[in-house]
Amino acid sequence: MKSVIFKTTAHLVIGIMLLFSLYLLFRGHNEPGGGFIGALIAVIAFALLTFSESPGYVRQRIHFSPGMIALTGVGISTGSGLLAAFSGSDYLTGIWWKAVVPMGTPLLFDIGVYLAVTGAVLSILLDMAEELL
Repeated sequence: MKSVIFKTTAHLVIGIMLLFSLYLLFRGHNEPGGGFIGALIAVIAFALLTFSESPGYVRQRIHFSPGMIALTGVGISTGSGLLAAFSGSDYLTGIWWKAVVPMGTPLLFDIGVYLAVTGAVLSILLDMAEELL
């Protein structure tokens, strides 16, 4: 679909969807949500952009290969578990830092999951779209 209305609306909705995706990521510890569902919402936003523009346009806009995004996410998730292991606790034990907002390794793990799922599913989406569109 290449209508002007669809393109314009898609570009407006994508920003809202990505913000909602980040909202789900950061509220995921105390309420339903987290890295996985936040990443799926982000990929749906990129799917909308793919259908309104083209897969090549999306690849240019994200500036990184989806595989590199996924690999970075796996590294962050693994590293969040290793922080606990190197501090003498069990692997993936939560470590918390006192700040204005409590921060800890579970948030790092969720960010890693967010990036890993976004990169993996976005890679599949763009490869399929290039074949079909």
